[in-house]
Amino acid sequence: MKVLVINGSPHVKGCTARALDEVIRTLNAEGIETELLQVGSQKISGCQACRACKRTGKCVIDDLVNEAVEKLREADGLLVGSPVYYASPNGTLLSFLDRLFYCMEGTLHLKVGAAVVSCRRGGAATAFDVLNKYFTIAGMPVVSSSYWNSVHGFTAADVEKDLEGLQTMRNLGRSMAFLVKSIALGKERFGTPEFDRSAFTSFPDGK
Repeated sequence: MKVLVINGSPHVKGCTARALDEVIRTLNAEGIETELLQVGSQKISGCQACRACKRTGKCVIDDLVNEAVEKLREADGLLVGSPVYYASPNGTLLSFLDRLFYCMEGTLHLKVGAAVVSCRRGGAATAFDVLNKYFTIAGMPVVSSSYWNSVHGFTAADVEKDLEGLQTMRNLGRSMAFLVKSIALGKERFGTPEFDRSAFTSFPDGK
């Protein structure tokens, strides 16, 4: 069982990385394999709305997004971390997620999703909400913890002092591991629920 981890921060060893590392170590201790992709420091273009991915299953912009598509197809869960910029996730990460989720539309059902955010002081709740929207539109069960999944600090050393934040990360890792394992057992015993996608409301008559 495997979780793909996305660091949306441009800092490889910053606050977001420290939070993700706490979750990763817990997942590994629970027998879940992890793979980390460093996204925030990459040059990621936004979606061009060309819809080519609907035919090919990959993006026409051949960058880290297509690599992530292949890795996420094989994974059981997705863990996304971001710093808070103006009460929202990192713009590079949002461009990455827009394209990733559009490329994989209809294929993420029952993969487990979890988000982590880091901030100095405020804006964590709204950034956290934005990230969770990606999971809920894709039919992905969202993992919660003992508090909202956030850590506070201006540096990674500051995050070390946020004992409750790190505790929340560990509890998140345990809950994510449990949910990944439980869904695997559920599929084995009960199969997967029917997922109807036949209706598409677009109001083409203009009314």
